[in-house]
Amino acid sequence: MCRWAAYIGQPIFLEDIISRPGHSLIRQSQCATQCHTAINADGFGIAWYGEKPEPGLYRDAMPAWSDQNLKSLTATAKSRLFLAHVRASTGTASSRNNCHPFTHGRWSFMHNGQIGGYDAFRRAAEMMIPDDLYPFRRGATDSEALFLVAISEGLEQDPKGALERATARFEALARARGHAPYLRPTAALADGERLYAVRYSSDDQAPTLYHRWSDSRMGQAVVSEPLEEGEHDWSEIPQGAFCTFEGRDVRIEPFRPVACSIAA
Repeated sequence: MCRWAAYIGQPIFLEDIISRPGHSLIRQSQCATQCHTAINADGFGIAWYGEKPEPGLYRDAMPAWSDQNLKSLTATAKSRLFLAHVRASTGTASSRNNCHPFTHGRWSFMHNGQIGGYDAFRRAAEMMIPDDLYPFRRGATDSEALFLVAISEGLEQDPKGALERATARFEALARARGHAPYLRPTAALADGERLYAVRYSSDDQAPTLYHRWSDSRMGQAVVSEPLEEGEHDWSEIPQGAFCTFEGRDVRIEPFRPVACSIAA
C-alpha cells in the first residue's frame, strides 16, 4: 500500500517533509509502519506549485531512496503547496506513467488504497472517462482513471461532490464485478490554492491519514504516517471525511459517495 505526504503553508524546502524528518516519506518508502507493505519501491513522484498556476511534476519508476536527482531537487526547491507519493503497486506495471501524482491543468491528485477486483472491470472503468479527457490517460492505474472521472464529474467547480460521485461510480463497479474490499482510499488533491484530502472505506477499514499544523514551518502537513516518532500532536482524520486545508484553516465534512447502480 502506498504512502504519501502533502503540505500547504509558507514556502518550505521539499526535503523538510520528504526526506529530513526521522520518519520522512523517504523513510516510509523503506520502512512503513502503518500499512500492509513495509517497502514502497515501485516508483515515486512530486507535484509542486510555484509561480505558475500549473504544478511542476517529477516522477520515476525507481525506488525513491536511490534517486540522487530527487535528493537534489528536494534540497533546493521550495514550495507553498506540494504533493509527494511513494508507490507500492497493486497490480499495474512499474512505469513512470503509473506513478503518482497525476496532473491535469492546475489540478494534482494522488491516491493510496484498494479498489477490489479492478482487473475484472478495468474496461468498464475506462469507458467512464469521457472522450475529451481520454487523451490525458497516460498510464493504466485505477487511481488515474478515478482522477479523470472526477474531473468529468465537475472537479473544477465542486471538488467534494465530484470526488463523491466518481468514488460512487467506482464502488458500484467493484460491488457488481469485483470483490471485497470494494474501496479503501485515501487521496489528496490540490488546485494551486487549496489542499483537499479524503479518507473513506466501504468496510470501515480505511488506510490511515493524519494532519498537523507546524508553528515553526507555518504550514499544514497531511500524511499517511506521522513524520517523527514520538510526536503526539498529529490529528487522525476520521473515516468518511473530506478535508479542505487553506492556510491554517481546516474544514472537515462528511464524505458520502451516493450509491448508484451498475449493470453486472
